Amino acid sequence: MTRVLLTGGAGYIGSHVLKLLGEKGFELLTYDDLSTGHRWAILYGQLVEADLLDEKKLEEVFEAFKPEAVIHFAAKVVVPESINEPLKYYLNNVRGSLNLLKLCVKFKIKGFIFSSSAAVYGIPEKLPVTEDSLLKPINPYGWSKLMVEQMLEDFSKAYGLRYVSLRYFNAAGADPKGRIGQVSKNPTHLITRALKAALGQLPYLEIYGTNYPTPDGTCIRDFIHVEDLAVAHFLALKYLLEGGKSGVYNCGYGRGYSVREVIETVKKVTKRDFPVKEGPRRVGDPPVLVASCEKIKKGLGWVPQYDDLDLIIKTAWDWELKYALRKT
Repeated sequence: MTRVLLTGGAGYIGSHVLKLLGEKGFELLTYDDLSTGHRWAILYGQLVEADLLDEKKLEEVFEAFKPEAVIHFAAKVVVPESINEPLKYYLNNVRGSLNLLKLCVKFKIKGFIFSSSAAVYGIPEKLPVTEDSLLKPINPYGWSKLMVEQMLEDFSKAYGLRYVSLRYFNAAGADPKGRIGQVSKNPTHLITRALKAALGQLPYLEIYGTNYPTPDGTCIRDFIHVEDLAVAHFLALKYLLEGGKSGVYNCGYGRGYSVREVIETVKKVTKRDFPVKEGPRRVGDPPVLVASCEKIKKGLGWVPQYDDLDLIIKTAWDWELKYALRKT
């Protein structure tokens, strides 16, 4: 039974990957400081509550658990916050990752999967974005992810650490069985905020910018269901454990929806209307981000199962109705 260590496994995406790996029989340990994650989201394996900056604790966990592979989710992820508090992002996302990578080399980890982001592309010159597109982040969050990708490339060349970096586009949706989903005290994701507005938990939904160079003036994003994203991690893990070479893969569907289109779909799925206000742009938001996902389909055999905006929103809505009011 393969032992896998997941940093940030109590978070939104991490918990869905943990669930899938648990169902497939992996031996799992989650290392999470629970700053944004939740104990109840850990459906399989052990939990160690600690920070990546605690090198001593992290090494003790490696020594005791002896992981064969590591999946690294633990990161600060809010773009506007990264602009206002870059120190927090470079400390956690870069130094924390370096602490982890040092131990991966020391303990001869067989495979490392990194939770990267489409933010490494900044404002793309061409669409859809391929893995070979220019890497030019426009915010500290994106830079922190790109710095870790560079470390991975260097560690791979110098120490033989094999890795897969998965560049997420916009993860959304929830476990179709309603066991886990996204929970945040201050949600920043568009779909979650729209659902909160539909529930009356927000007084209105604000659109950040309506004068972008897009058909309706609002940003366009590629939304990927978290279950399909979880499968991408499983396939990457299987690939590395079987001796696959290091690589970088986009995780998206290759199609984009504008903020206005998402809002209208939320209203249709929930059958609820809610106030929408137009606000100024947020710093650090590119107008359009849409992935080319051909590489992951060919290289890892990834076949999306939830490529439908209505379905993505429906699973997220079911989760909100069932769990959004519970205390976390």
